[in-house]
Amino acid sequence: MATTADIRKGAVIYHKNKRMKVLEFLHVKPGKGPAFVRTKLKDIASGKIIDETFNAGVKLDFLKIEAKKMQFLYNDDNAHIFMDNITYDQFNIVNDLIGDAKHYLKGGINVDLLFDGDEVLDIRLPAHVNLEVSHTEPGIKGNTATGGTKPATVETNFTLQVPLFVDEGDILKIDTRSGEYIERVKS
Repeated sequence: MATTADIRKGAVIYHKNKRMKVLEFLHVKPGKGPAFVRTKLKDIASGKIIDETFNAGVKLDFLKIEAKKMQFLYNDDNAHIFMDNITYDQFNIVNDLIGDAKHYLKGGINVDLLFDGDEVLDIRLPAHVNLEVSHTEPGIKGNTATGGTKPATVETNFTLQVPLFVDEGDILKIDTRSGEYIERVKS
């Protein structure tokens, strides 16, 4: 058993008979009274997010989560298909578990799937992905990098704001944590 001092972002704990992922945490030491830890937890099964406060030093049950490198193959109607890079076993992951990660998944990308035993708990994306622009309005001569922005749709049907000079067919580097444009990799 570990204590509240071991809480980290992304850790999975067993709390209230549910597996909860730590989204945020803050250790607080008020001027009066004992220290405590304020957390934002996500119920892995339902996706519900709750705020929970623990007194400092409380024992928590941390789950040992295994990360396996997988390659995304394709998406069918109700699941995303991944392949283990070592054993070549394929895993069907329901779309509900994928969530917003679907915006950054294209065939061939390597991700980490987080397992508790044989059950997939979560998907961990790389920090950045390169995606091709499939649709955007054409840029106008004279537009600069410091100008405004326009919407662009990339190959995964995700729409984001990009600088005015970006054209269809450009490859963009996108931050998977915020969904924001970083730079144009290739035009």
